[in-house]
Amino acid sequence: MTDKHPHLIRAPKDRFTSGVMAGMRFVAQRMVLKPVVWSITRVSVRGHDAVKGVHGAFIAVANHSSHLDAPLIMCALPRRLGRYLAAGAAADYFFDIWWRRILTSLFFNAFPIDRTGTAEKRGVSKKLLARGVPLLVFPEGTRSKTGEMADFKAGAAALSMACDVPCVPVAIVGASLAMPRGRNWPLPGRPPVAVVFGAPMLGLPGETADEFSARIAKEVRRLHSTGSGTAAIPALPTHARTSDFTTYTRTDSSNSAKGAA
Repeated sequence: MTDKHPHLIRAPKDRFTSGVMAGMRFVAQRMVLKPVVWSITRVSVRGHDAVKGVHGAFIAVANHSSHLDAPLIMCALPRRLGRYLAAGAAADYFFDIWWRRILTSLFFNAFPIDRTGTAEKRGVSKKLLARGVPLLVFPEGTRSKTGEMADFKAGAAALSMACDVPCVPVAIVGASLAMPRGRNWPLPGRPPVAVVFGAPMLGLPGETADEFSARIAKEVRRLHSTGSGTAAIPALPTHARTSDFTTYTRTDSSNSAKGAA
């Protein structure tokens, strides 16, 4: 029902704003997807208090290193915030085959994000926000190959400023270790992961989209640091060369082995 979401009452009814479709997604996400993900990983969720004051449309902005990221965020959000959340998904991958398009739409209320440089898919995000639909965006553009958080593209920040909606920073911790890029299933043994929500952020007077984006990225890193730094979930590597990350990984693995001994 959209009675608890008055910003959607007058929105044109389609899969993004339909109460019936939202109910179907609830079953798919909370009764199918969440039990599976929570059974194969050990999930901790933090920061629900930080998003208590969020109402209407917003943009959830998160780091991206694993196919676990979207399921973790969508299933960890309070229901009232996640009910109509639409996730941005690469048009050239998630929308290229009919069955993948259907599943992505059902489980994640996905909308296509163009990565090819053409203008075909542009403007979808702004139209959804104007209709009151909150969005999930990964501003790095693709999953990290190393676990290192890349620079954020300024698109989400610019969208927030143009539509006057807040960005909610989200840190996903441990997903790159639990299900690294290239794997279709998490590692055995229920590896630990964490989802950390931060307080909503708005662009400051005189701030550019690039500056706002950098500020969001800094907050995501800070949130990540609150959920990592343990033997179970190592800290996020600093922005460095791949060779530096390789050294970090080897050192961390060596220290873990010593601890296990």
